[in-house]
Order: sequence, then structure tokens, then C-alpha cells
Amino acid sequence: MHIADALLSPVVGGAFWAASGSLIGYCAKKVSLETDASKTPLMGVLGAFIFAAQMINFTIPGTGSSGHLGGGLLLSVLLGPHRAFITLASVVVIQSLFFADGGILALGCNMFNLAFFPAFIAFPFIYRVIAGNSASPGKRAAGSMMAAIAGLLMGALCVVLETTLSGITELPFSTFLLFMLPIHLAIGIVEGLVTLAVVSFVMKTEPALLTGQPAPSKPRLILAGFTVAALIAGGVVSLFASSRPDGLEWSIAKVTQQQELQCGNGELHNLLASVQDRLAFLPDYAFKRSEKTVGKSAISATPNNSGTSVSGIIGSLSVLLLAGTAGFVLRKSSPNRERERVNPRAQ
Repeated sequence: MHIADALLSPVVGGAFWAASGSLIGYCAKKVSLETDASKTPLMGVLGAFIFAAQMINFTIPGTGSSGHLGGGLLLSVLLGPHRAFITLASVVVIQSLFFADGGILALGCNMFNLAFFPAFIAFPFIYRVIAGNSASPGKRAAGSMMAAIAGLLMGALCVVLETTLSGITELPFSTFLLFMLPIHLAIGIVEGLVTLAVVSFVMKTEPALLTGQPAPSKPRLILAGFTVAALIAGGVVSLFASSRPDGLEWSIAKVTQQQELQCGNGELHNLLASVQDRLAFLPDYAFKRSEKTVGKSAISATPNNSGTSVSGIIGSLSVLLLAGTAGFVLRKSSPNRERERVNPRAQ
């Protein structure tokens, strides 16, 4: 559900840059004020896992489309909404700058669509209400499923609104929405199942992460487990990902009856496309081809799998570094860290 710059006007793209930037600042402030910073070191590892998981597109039977994990709800359950937003923002930045997955103008929109709805709406008002800190498998299952579906559908609706407000394409609002919502409902079901599986694993290995109690200062099993899972998913499993278009690409193709949608060719679009072309050393998660692609469309071609393993490993490590650095900085500035320096025997 990563929007390309071609679908957005500078005004809409800029507005969501401002919104998402403000949310990052707000989240950083909230995390830095928390006295329990035990979950903060997990940001890098979990961010790497989500990056790798998003590379694995799964086929939606009977549609000719595919989907991938969003990860916002899972991060919110394990890290809390504020750390989750920062972590998923790190994933989106690495995807855009290094792999040309989502445009630079669209960065703010993609952060907002993928992270805001699961972190600040689906998690607190659906998952937490249904599942809470309960160890009940039934409550966890219901909360995971309903919150995942709601978060995906709200994100899909926002994509349609952003595209319509931009006025660049001629995609009719109602028809576009008619295709976007059902396909993302199907993706949301898979997201709910994956979230439930991971949360159940964490409940068995490090239940303190889910029960509201301070987590272990060094949850070694979780750190090791998610690191290995990220490398395997990004370096190996991603090779078997579906090559079918994702939900957004499929919806646009169904509405327009075209395989490619050429639009958004203003000066700013061309400038940002040029910047992204220089920065993205593994565009579309593959080694660069000798010829340059000009006027990249909103509908991507069938991906070239060469370099996919390298992309998965480098991308996961890049997110680990970026989100992990953010977590380290926020942990150093927390009140709990200040007390540790004053009284190192406190724990």
C-alpha cells in the first residue's frame, strides 16, 4: 500500500509530510518522557523484522492480486504506539530512499497510512479494548483480527482520499474505493493471523512485553529470534514472494483497465524522481539495470528477483541501524536512564 509520487500533488504530499513529521516529534517526546524504557532497544530488531516481512507478498486467491504485512498493529502491541510509529517510519524511509518503494513526496502519506491508523486508532480503541493484557487466546485472536482489518481498511480509505484530493489522476472515488476496500479486507485477515501468531510466540517467551509489566532489560531470546527471522525472511523467503501486483496496483489497474498509469510529471515530481534514482542503489529490491527508467508509473512491472536476497539483508540491517539508533537516543534521554546514571545499583 505504498503510494507512488505520481498519484500525489505537492500540496497533499507536503501536508502529510508535515503531519507525519509532527507525529514523529510527538512520539519521540512521549517516549523520552517514559520512565520504563525497557522496550526501546527492541525498536531496531522489530523494525528489521517488519522490513523483511513486507518483502514477502502473498497471493490473494481468485483476484490476481497480492498483499504484504503492514506491521503497524504488531509493532504497537509489542512496543506501544509511540515507538511503533517511529519504527515503522524508519522502515518507510529506508524503503523509499534505498529501494524506490514508495515516492519521496509520498513519504509522509505512506508513514501516515501504514502507521497512524494501527498505532493510534486500531490498537488503543480495538485491540486493547478486546484483548487488553489478557492471556486469553480467544481475546487475543479477536483483538488481532478486528484491529488488523480496521487498520488496513482505514489506511486504504486514506489512500483513496489522498489520491482524489490530489486531482492528478482521473480515478473515480467510488469505483476506486470499491476495489480498494475488499482487497485490503483480505490482506487485513492475513495480517491479523500473522499478528496473532507472533503475539502468541511472544506471550510464551517474554510475556512481560504484553502484560504491562517492565520488560527484561535484555530480552535475549526475542532479540535473537527476530534478528534471525528478519535475515531468513529478507534473504531467503522473499525469493518466493508473489510477483502479482499488490492491492493498490491491482485496484488502479482494475479501475483504469491499464497496466500502466502515467501521471504526475511536474517539475517537483521529476526532481524527486531524479533524487530517488540516485539514492536507490537497489530499486525495486533488485540490482540496477544499465538503462534508466524514466517517468516511473504508479503500476510497477513484474519485479526482477536478482538481488532480492541482498536487498532483504541490506534493508533489514539498515532499518535495524536507523530504528535502533532512534531507540538508543530516546532511551538515553529517558528519566529512567537518568536515574540509572545517578544510582547504577538501582536494578
